[in-house]
Amino acid sequence: MGFVIWSIISAIMLGIGIWSYRSEKPVGFFTGTKPPEVKDAKKYNHAVGILWFSYAVLLELFGVPFLFLEQNSAGFIPVYLGTIVISIGLMVGYVVIEKKHRK
Repeated sequence: MGFVIWSIISAIMLGIGIWSYRSEKPVGFFTGTKPPEVKDAKKYNHAVGILWFSYAVLLELFGVPFLFLEQNSAGFIPVYLGTIVISIGLMVGYVVIEKKHRK
């Protein structure tokens, strides 16, 4: 059951990536903030979309141990720590993309 929930969350992240990649206007990243003014909205959105795709794939890979490990196993520690690391990487990646594409 844990893997199913984890996969649903990964699919949501993938959906955000698809929406970002296909959007005509610059997309926002952080909740409650307006999208930045960018030089080329299409390139910016593609970069943000690819960032979300990468995050969704890595998140799904980190969820694979849910298929094999027992509940409350110490084997989940790398899963949780890895999820924190890729989430921080997602935010850092966005800051780099925004800095590159900002007007």
